[in-house]
Amino acid sequence: MAALIRLSSRPSALSAAASRVAARCFASASASQATPTSSSAPLFAFSASSGSAGRKDAEHRNVQWVFLGCPGVGKGTYASRLSVLLGVPHIATGDLVREELSSSGPLSLQLKEIVNQGKLVSDEIIISLLSKRLEAGEAKGESGFILDGFPRTTKQAEILEGVMDIDLVVNLKLREDVLLEKCLGRRICSQCGKNFNVASINVKGENGKPGISMDPLPPPPHCMTKLITRADDTEEVVKERLRIYYEKSQPVEDFYRRQGKLLEFDLPGGIPESWPKLLEALNLDDYEEKQSATA
Repeated sequence: MAALIRLSSRPSALSAAASRVAARCFASASASQATPTSSSAPLFAFSASSGSAGRKDAEHRNVQWVFLGCPGVGKGTYASRLSVLLGVPHIATGDLVREELSSSGPLSLQLKEIVNQGKLVSDEIIISLLSKRLEAGEAKGESGFILDGFPRTTKQAEILEGVMDIDLVVNLKLREDVLLEKCLGRRICSQCGKNFNVASINVKGENGKPGISMDPLPPPPHCMTKLITRADDTEEVVKERLRIYYEKSQPVEDFYRRQGKLLEFDLPGGIPESWPKLLEALNLDDYEEKQSATA
C-alpha cells in the first residue's frame, strides 16, 4: 500500500476564532450524541513502515471533518460551503480521480483502465492520490480539511482512524424518492463543465415523512443550449448505485457511530432551507453572521 505522506508537525496558523468554532462544534456534536474524541492529529502522518502517527491538540489546527452521504445528496455543495466558511480545503476524492485521469501522471493509465471496465478504484490508489493532495496542501500552509467521498468502506475508515483523529463525521440524508428525482434532473454544461439541475421537486409528506420542496438550479442563458445528461444518470443505474451505497455505507456509519463521532442530518429541502439548519446543527449559525459582519 502506498505510504501516506508525513506532514509537518509545526502548529498551524489557525485563528483563535476558528479554534473556538471548532470547540463549539465538538460541544454541539456531543449534545447530539455525536461526541468527537478529545485527542486529535495533524493531517496525514503515516508511514507504511512505521505505522505510527504524530498527534497534536485540536486547538493548534483547524477542523478535520468527513462528509458522508448518498451519490447526489449534495455532499460537495455543503462541504465546499463549509470549507469557505471555516477556511479549510474541501477535498473530494472523486475530484482527485478525475484530475488524475485528465493528467499524464503515473496513475492515469491505470485509472482509465479501471474506470472503463466499471471497476471500483482500489484503496491503494485512493490513498496515494489523497497523500499527494495533502502533501501539496501542506506545502502551501493548509491546516485541517473536509473530506468528501472518503472513507467509503470500513477498511478505509480503519486506515484513516489509524493515522489521525477525525473530529466529526456529518452524514447527510435525503429521502430516496427525492434523491432519485434529484439525480435524474442533473445536467452538465458540455462547454464549461458546470453542474445544474432541472428538477422541480415538490413531494408531499406522507406516513410520517415531511414534505420536501427543491427548486431547480437552472443554468445561465449561455449554457442553456449546451446541457447534457450524464450517461449513468438513468433510473436503473441510479437505483443500483444507491443500493450499493446503502450496502457499503451502513458499516461505515456504524463504525463512526460507535466512536460517538457521527452527526446525522436529514436535509429538509434545497440549499435555502437546509444550509441555515445545517449551520445550526453544527453550532455555526452565529459564526457565519460574524464572518459576514467583518467581511
